[in-house]
Amino acid sequence: MQLFQSKKIKWPLVLIAWGFMIILLILPIALVITQAFSTGFSHYLTVLASPNTLHAINLTIAATVVSVFVNLIIGVSAAWIIAFHDFPGKRLLNTLIDLPFSVSPVIAGLIFILTFSRTGWFYPVLQSLNIQIIFAPPAIFLATIFVTFPFVARELIPVLEARGREEEQTAAFLGANLKDIFMQITFPAIKTP
Repeated sequence: MQLFQSKKIKWPLVLIAWGFMIILLILPIALVITQAFSTGFSHYLTVLASPNTLHAINLTIAATVVSVFVNLIIGVSAAWIIAFHDFPGKRLLNTLIDLPFSVSPVIAGLIFILTFSRTGWFYPVLQSLNIQIIFAPPAIFLATIFVTFPFVARELIPVLEARGREEEQTAAFLGANLKDIFMQITFPAIKTP
């Protein structure tokens, strides 16, 4: 334990961590801020009020709301099924939840293009329904959902596993249906850590 408290180890690690944060986080943010105000604050406000900027802000908010809603439903469902049930493919599902962490965003974009573009599997169905996904807001929603999905499931699986199944099983034994079990037992336990 004394080795990890040594100043010979501590300060180089602190410098490496701060150097990393400065180069990859603080300097880019500072550059964005200085570039935004380089022509003056009034020009910044004019650009901020432009239709393109407002459209981008609205699209960002919409993508956030949609991804939170979808990930809440799918993430809670995946966490619940993994924590409380045994089924064929459980380990595979548990592994696939982490896929967005290991796939490059470039590869994820390529996958979406290959799936939903004119040469993709779903293009004939999408075209018959007059739905465009690639190079349209639905692509932004799908990409945001894909990247953020693991965060909900990965947070809830340990919480549900630590609680155990006893309360849900008791409620089912006493005749409660699935909706009541989830809304009155599982969901309140998820909300309050």
